[in-house]
Amino acid sequence: MNSKFFELKKEKQDRMINAALKVFAVNGYRHASTDDVVKEADISKGLLFHYFENKLGVYQFAYDYAVRYMSLELSTFVNSREKDLFEIAKQMQSARLDAMKGYPYMQQFLARSHSEDANEVLLIIGQKKDILENAYQDVYRRIDFNSLPRGTDGRLLWQLMNHAADGLIQEHFQEGSFQADMVLGEILQYINLIQKMVL
Repeated sequence: MNSKFFELKKEKQDRMINAALKVFAVNGYRHASTDDVVKEADISKGLLFHYFENKLGVYQFAYDYAVRYMSLELSTFVNSREKDLFEIAKQMQSARLDAMKGYPYMQQFLARSHSEDANEVLLIIGQKKDILENAYQDVYRRIDFNSLPRGTDGRLLWQLMNHAADGLIQEHFQEGSFQADMVLGEILQYINLIQKMVL
């Protein structure tokens, strides 16, 4: 990647990043094309290739950016001293949705990256995937499951809350009604409801 990319106006940077995230999230690496990226970003192909050598270069940049950005969001939103399962779940979902305010397809892109099978992409992902996975694991390890009522499976609760959040996000994308703040509000309602049922 040409480091001068970061000298572009932030609005143009974000347009190009968002275009790449969306195209790769929706189509996967094999079926995505740089033509789709430039069309989505409303830029010339020459401009894209001025900053990125080829499709793989665009993907590598998008993946690196998403991993770094999401890791930073987690470290910002999730209190390192918090141990309560429900509070950590709320803070983690707040981090995810905050990232999606500026980059709506970031979560879908990262999720899609787990199913990529092109060798060149697997090499890129393999080098970086531990960074984000470790950030999520660091959050998970803080949870004090012993504070839950006896006989409560905290790990299943954690999965339930994450699946509910993912389902709501997906539902809003399918309906074309995704707005990060609104979706976060719904997710927090679900977490609060589960919390009331358990405690």
